[in-house]
Amino acid sequence: MNASGQADALLRRLARSPAVRIVVARVQGSGPREAGAWMAVFGDGMVGTIGGGRLEFDAVADARALLAGQAVPAERRFPLGPTLGQCCGGVVWLRYELLQPTDLQGVAAQLQQAAGGQMPVALFGGGHVGAAIVRLLGTLPVRVQWFDSRDEVFPDALPLNVVAEHSDPVQAAVDTLPAGTHVLVMSFSHAEDLDIVAACLKRQRAQADLPFIGLIGSKSKWATFRHRLEARGFGAGELAAVTCPIGVPGVRGKEPEVIAVAVAAQLMQHRPEAGASGLPGRNA
Repeated sequence: MNASGQADALLRRLARSPAVRIVVARVQGSGPREAGAWMAVFGDGMVGTIGGGRLEFDAVADARALLAGQAVPAERRFPLGPTLGQCCGGVVWLRYELLQPTDLQGVAAQLQQAAGGQMPVALFGGGHVGAAIVRLLGTLPVRVQWFDSRDEVFPDALPLNVVAEHSDPVQAAVDTLPAGTHVLVMSFSHAEDLDIVAACLKRQRAQADLPFIGLIGSKSKWATFRHRLEARGFGAGELAAVTCPIGVPGVRGKEPEVIAVAVAAQLMQHRPEAGASGLPGRNA
């Protein structure tokens, strides 16, 4: 379950019954999940995971005790190797947050704020490859703006972390992107691709706030684009900000789903380290 789906599942169930949210507060050394990862335990089920194994087993037991009205420390330290026999070998601190249906509004606000902190991605192009990438990014901790100059290309159902937006001309959307957006360019025409990349480079020249500009295509396509962008006044240093071809090396295949895996993996290499965040709640 992706982050958006996990948050939605927590809110739907919290409206009916209390829960304990287990948050990875801190990790020293190697651990199964990063700080900020969380799961929620209800009387009749769970949402999410903090990595499984004995760590999760013991944490769920603590959460169920808290739901039953027993005293549980607000935060607990778990040495993974000597205490739990997990080969990660690090130390994990877990925080327990008791949430009631009356906390729903505050929990929703905190989850929305946390989602806003996820890595922003802008994908230009609603073709087969773009659609495959969007389906995969819908399962990952990013928030996606999906642009195309053709309004009719977007599917009716989208992942919760994806917003589809019609933009004509499509490159006009570049100026509206949040700072820190990672851009993927794969429109239905090379002319549009060129205009989008040029708009990204102009923004970089003015603001330098797009950490990744990826263009789908071959080395020969990029050679042609380089000449055309140079003719528009962009220098070698500016053109070095563009990655083309995109995708992690070594992944072979031109099927849209294969390309999507390679591109999504490359984006995850650029993902900032997640941090811990709390929700309103209390420890009983």
